[in-house]
Amino acid sequence: MPQIYRRALAASVALLAPSCSALKTFDALVPKDSDGVRVATAVPYGDGPRRKLDIYAPRRSSDGAPRPIIIFFYGGSWASGTRAGYAFAGRALAAQGFVTVIPDYRLVPEVRYPGFVEDSAAAVRWVAQHGRDYGGDPDSIVLVGHSAGAYIAAMLALDSRWLGPDRRVVKGFAGLAGPYDFAPFDVAASRAAFGNWSRPAETQPISWASAGDPPTLLLVGDRDRTVMPRNSVALARKLADAGVAVKTLHYPQLGHVGMILSFARPFRGRSTVLADVISFAKQVTSANMPAPEERAKTLSVVSQPSRYRR
Repeated sequence: MPQIYRRALAASVALLAPSCSALKTFDALVPKDSDGVRVATAVPYGDGPRRKLDIYAPRRSSDGAPRPIIIFFYGGSWASGTRAGYAFAGRALAAQGFVTVIPDYRLVPEVRYPGFVEDSAAAVRWVAQHGRDYGGDPDSIVLVGHSAGAYIAAMLALDSRWLGPDRRVVKGFAGLAGPYDFAPFDVAASRAAFGNWSRPAETQPISWASAGDPPTLLLVGDRDRTVMPRNSVALARKLADAGVAVKTLHYPQLGHVGMILSFARPFRGRSTVLADVISFAKQVTSANMPAPEERAKTLSVVSQPSRYRR
């Protein structure tokens, strides 16, 4: 195994720590996606140092038509993470033809719920207003997130309180290893982020799943012991029962961190996570996307194994 792959693997183990510094190290070590480049950095979408975002775009020029947009929300127990630490994800998604936005948001203990959701909603509204300035189609946005970031993306996609009429621009939601049904709050991270809220059910994405929600892809590592796979299974069933187009993909050999590491070039051969997210994003942003009732027939698979590569 080449040295850089061994070093990247060691860095991936360090990602289990709360600190985001390991992710910065990891991003510096992995080979870069030359077809996806950062075109803007530290763009403010609100006041304060944590309300900024980075933007990535395909290197190759297109026919001039605006490209669909992916907004990626990183995880970290709502208490850690930086947009710089996930540059590898921004480049990976942009290399597949999407304008990709990675926002920071305020973290615990500076804020508790709903502060990080409010910030993320403000980032989506900013992209809807300014995405065209960076070659994106602000009417064609897909929300993607990992772990705590998947929670944030789910709340924005399913709970209309946050985006209001702007939710119409969200064409799909893809969540990797997300917590969607985890009340009561019995671990330190969830108590710190949500323990002050007197109505726990309001904080849970599954509480808001209903007819009219955007198409959803839920990706699950069956070896995940940080966020149990039952979260995705329960949400998928509720969405399917409401007639929403939803699919759940299981990756038998992946754990919690392995899901997001699948976006990085050294690890893509181990799973199809990135390819599956891109396939979904292309489908839901296609001009030929079927009507909602036909869409539900196409995507509504509560659970199926992925095309896992050993």
